[in-house]
Amino acid sequence: MPRKPSPKKERLLEAALFSAGHPVSLEDLSTATGLSSRELPTLLTGLIHTYQEMGERSETALEIGIAGDKYVMQVRSQYAHVGQKLAPMEIPKKLLGTLALIAYHQPIRQSQLRDMIGQKVYDHVGELLDRGLLVAHKDGRTKVLSTSGSFPEYFGLSTTDKEEIRHFLLGELKQKKETP
Repeated sequence: MPRKPSPKKERLLEAALFSAGHPVSLEDLSTATGLSSRELPTLLTGLIHTYQEMGERSETALEIGIAGDKYVMQVRSQYAHVGQKLAPMEIPKKLLGTLALIAYHQPIRQSQLRDMIGQKVYDHVGELLDRGLLVAHKDGRTKVLSTSGSFPEYFGLSTTDKEEIRHFLLGELKQKKETP
C-alpha cells in the first residue's frame, strides 16, 4: 500500500501552484517548494485527484490542469465566466478572433487568413508572434501559421494535438452561444 503524502508537502505544492497563476514546470515547482523533483509527480497526482473529487462534490471551483509538461491551478471551466468578469484580459479581443481562426484552421497560409479578415491580419499576426502564441514558416511570398507550444499552455489545455484544439474551440464556441 503506497504511503500517503505529507499534508504539509501538499500544501506547499498547492501554494506554489496557486501563487504562480500560470503553468509551471516540475523544476520550477521544486525550486519554489524545496521538494525533490523525484517526489513531485506523486504529490501532483494526489493533489490532482483531491481537486477532482472536491470538484465532483461541488466543494471547489478550482482544478489542477496539465499543460504539456507543466502544471497549473485554474478555475474549472463551468465557473470561468465569473473570473473573466474580474480578471483583466491579457490578450486583446481583437487578437483573440484571429488567434482562434489560426488555431482552428492550422496550418493556414497568412494569405488565406488575409482573405478571411483583411489587411489587419499583418498587425495581428505580428503581435501574436511577439507574444509567442504562433509559429510562422516562410512559404513563397506568404507565411504558414500554426499555434506554438505556448498556445495550449496559455489557455490551460492539456494537448498540443491540432484536432483536439479544434474540438476545444468548437466546444467553447458552443458554450458561449448557450450562455445568456
